[in-house]
Amino acid sequence: MDYTMPIYVISVAAELADMHPQTLRQYDRLGLVTPSRAPGRARRYSQKDVGTLREIQRLSQEGVSLEGIRRILELENQVTALQSRITELSAELASRRVLSESSRIFAAGLAGDVVTLARGQRPRPRSQALMVWRPDTVRAPAQ
Repeated sequence: MDYTMPIYVISVAAELADMHPQTLRQYDRLGLVTPSRAPGRARRYSQKDVGTLREIQRLSQEGVSLEGIRRILELENQVTALQSRITELSAELASRRVLSESSRIFAAGLAGDVVTLARGQRPRPRSQALMVWRPDTVRAPAQ
């Protein structure tokens, strides 16, 4: 079952979260939990929404104000979004490293122009001499 699928009507969600339905309506008005809307504007809660309601209840019982709870939930959502973005960027970086490691061959002409060559590709013949090198084979001079 999809964790984010809105399936619970307000009475069922309230029972699952051990709250009164009016409390859920209040949290909706405050923007703490925003359920989906079915045709006719009826609220539909997902399992994720019920989990959020339980978290709100826990924080409230610990003495955190509703504004504090709203801010905590907002920051948790930002952290989740940033972690997803980090995962995406890490995967992209890894794939680019694989590509760049397999094709990092350069050619430089006497005029100073530098071109990247694919593995197995030869530089175009020119009237000037060319020097070809691979960065992973360059070593520091011995001292």
